[in-house]
Amino acid sequence: MTQRRGSVLVGLLWCLTLLSVVVIGVLHLARLDLKVTQNYADTIQARYLALAGVEKAKALLYRDMMERQRAVKSHSGELHSLPEQFRDVRLGRGEFSVFRQGRRDEGGGILYGVSDEESRLNVNHASSQELSKILGMTEDVLAAIQDWRDGDNSARPSGAEAEHYASLRPPYLPRNGPFQTMRELLMVRGVTRELLSGEDANQNGLLDPEEDDGRASLPVDDADGVLDSGWSELLTIDSMARNENSAGQARVDIKSADERTLSSVRGISEELAKAIVAYRNQDEFETIADLLDVRAMVPQSPGAVEENSRRPPGGGPQSGARSGTPLPQQQSRQRSSEAQPNLQPTGPPLINEDLLIEIADDITTGSDTEQPGAININTASPEVLACLPGVSRELGQAIVAYRKSAGYFPNIAAVLKVDGMTRDIFKQLAPKICARSETFRILSEGRVPLTGARRRVEMVVRVSSGNVETLSYREDL
Repeated sequence: MTQRRGSVLVGLLWCLTLLSVVVIGVLHLARLDLKVTQNYADTIQARYLALAGVEKAKALLYRDMMERQRAVKSHSGELHSLPEQFRDVRLGRGEFSVFRQGRRDEGGGILYGVSDEESRLNVNHASSQELSKILGMTEDVLAAIQDWRDGDNSARPSGAEAEHYASLRPPYLPRNGPFQTMRELLMVRGVTRELLSGEDANQNGLLDPEEDDGRASLPVDDADGVLDSGWSELLTIDSMARNENSAGQARVDIKSADERTLSSVRGISEELAKAIVAYRNQDEFETIADLLDVRAMVPQSPGAVEENSRRPPGGGPQSGARSGTPLPQQQSRQRSSEAQPNLQPTGPPLINEDLLIEIADDITTGSDTEQPGAININTASPEVLACLPGVSRELGQAIVAYRKSAGYFPNIAAVLKVDGMTRDIFKQLAPKICARSETFRILSEGRVPLTGARRRVEMVVRVSSGNVETLSYREDL
């Protein structure tokens, strides 16, 4: 009897043990399920925290633009590094940060703020001469990029068109139009990930630990604490500036505006407006830098006028002149001479560099409402500036050094104050540069510290007086 009772007790103990194991297992699985669910919920929350960071950046960008317009100021630079607004901002159970990787000329490291696309060279609008100055750009790759973005299937001597891409596995066709994304460059013959991304293997624009450890892990890097992002640091597809002054008003076109309109520009008197109109009737303006050549127009001496009337266009004999029958060009010139006296520029220039800097933001040489691909001299790196015509690496560094010491350029003509900048170089630069940005890249990270969940969102936006337009969006960072 005692032995039977002992067996029953042992059986009960085994049952309790098995039941305990089952209960513990069920509780463990339930705990795991709960943690998975919580982590998933926190991941979703981290994503919305990142989006909150994007929305805050958009709101601050819009406010900054409106404040600059009221103050008639081209560039403030405040939102490019503003940790008090963008670093570890608490919201509910989590936090978000808006940040970017500092460039070499900014000292590297993490900067809490936004970056602008006008600081980069627009691959869709840059000339072949500008693209050829990029480090690592070969003649073959340059030709392939030009063939990809042009509108035909005629390959350049060292380029590539449909025939080449159709022979690949898998085959595809060139766009024959503007690039739609920066990653599309990887489809161009000769463009490698190393050229496009440099050390930034995951293309998130940040220096991750594995991208700053030398040869310890891939990708191989120089372990200097500064991210080398390859061409992606220099190029964009989104840059554009409106042809407006810092107050948001349309600029005056000096190629076509009448005297009254020209004199409405602060700094241009009625007498100067008359001189500008008289001068452009003889020499057409190509850029605002041509205003530096404006001189007073005075009638030629009678002897010179008579000699010019007898001389055929071009200075050489012409069949019409020999036959005594005026050529159409001569008839037009004669009618013009009868309508107004023959004028000749004389005396010193009427517009010096200081006056040009005063009026530069209010004038333009064209009716286009936009400047696609314009580069902001207040934010561009020396490497980007050195791609522009006439600008050497040394002059690009001098431009960056000047804006750091003397403050941001109020308009493009102020770059004339930089040591090494000549009027001839400025004439080449004027159509290609601007002094403010309207297109911005926002990289935001949301975090839930309790579980360590985090998500990143990158958005490129364009700010105008009417709205903030989204141009591109990424989450795979």
